[in-house]
Amino acid sequence: MDRRHFIRNVAVGTGLAASQGMWSAFATNKTGQNDAAGLPLIKDPGTRQGDMLYRTLGRTGEKVSAIGMGGFHIGHVKDEQSSVKLVRAAIDRGITFMDNSWDYNDGRSEEWMGKALRDGYRQKVFLMTKFDGRTKQSAAQQIEESLKRLQTDHLDLIQVHEVIRMEDPDRVFAPGGAVEAVLEMKKAGKVRFIGFTGHKDPRIHLHMLEVAQKHNFHYDTVQMPLNVMDAHFRSFAHQVVPVALKQGIGVLGMKSMGDPFILESKTVTPIECLHYALNLPTSVVITGIDKPEILDQAFEAARTFKPMSEQQVAALIAKTTQAAETGKYELFKTSDHFDSTAHNPQWLG
Repeated sequence: MDRRHFIRNVAVGTGLAASQGMWSAFATNKTGQNDAAGLPLIKDPGTRQGDMLYRTLGRTGEKVSAIGMGGFHIGHVKDEQSSVKLVRAAIDRGITFMDNSWDYNDGRSEEWMGKALRDGYRQKVFLMTKFDGRTKQSAAQQIEESLKRLQTDHLDLIQVHEVIRMEDPDRVFAPGGAVEAVLEMKKAGKVRFIGFTGHKDPRIHLHMLEVAQKHNFHYDTVQMPLNVMDAHFRSFAHQVVPVALKQGIGVLGMKSMGDPFILESKTVTPIECLHYALNLPTSVVITGIDKPEILDQAFEAARTFKPMSEQQVAALIAKTTQAAETGKYELFKTSDHFDSTAHNPQWLG
């Protein structure tokens, strides 16, 4: 075990006591897996306009598309012109929620999205990006860079990226921490709403929410993996979503297909994956779109979505019970494959 993994494992283990208040409300069995029963389900599917659904983002009052366009994948389109064309096609068809991050593809994702949002497209979307810095200085620098790349004077939503270590919340809220930078930018009109993301362990999300409460800070959004296998293993849906809803925080789902490892299990289809995530009380399900046919798939999922009963949900997730047992297909939870800040610790500041 290398030093980074040792420190992370120790931090998670020692940090459990800090999140005990929230964690104790959710029982897990001896393997750390969750019973698939009792998942929170969407009560209001949203308002349909054309082929897209629109939902309210937590208690912000903002109406956003129930499908969001993932920023990482637009940086993998074959060239800038094709990426711009794809983003604009998504907006023209009704996707309004745009996801991105300061570190996606060395800034290329933000640069290409910024060019796509010219010519009046910026005014048509709810624009979100993320930053990695844990200090006030590093966070402020990264957010300013994002504003320049995205060619905008303000972000609708900024999120602390990759809260994947138990110490991350404490660093963010420490004196001279990232929250100070974000609050100053909000006061200056450069940021409207504030959230955080993570993909490692629901206990870390719960700790972040507890630390925020202790500082009288309210997050507007929280982003997390929500998929058919998460229902069985270290479940964000079981453990974090109910807490977020209770606090009026908008739930942003990601990794509905495991990017794309869940599909490799051959247990569920892409549409089933998207329908499952839409059936949770999510404000937005962010999905990677890197070609026109994947854009069509996202709209087909929104067009055909109907709220599922508990029995229908149980039948769907039963298909993944065995495959989900050890987190084999949720590599973001069980490996450092998706941990960009672990591979680039200098980004944290």
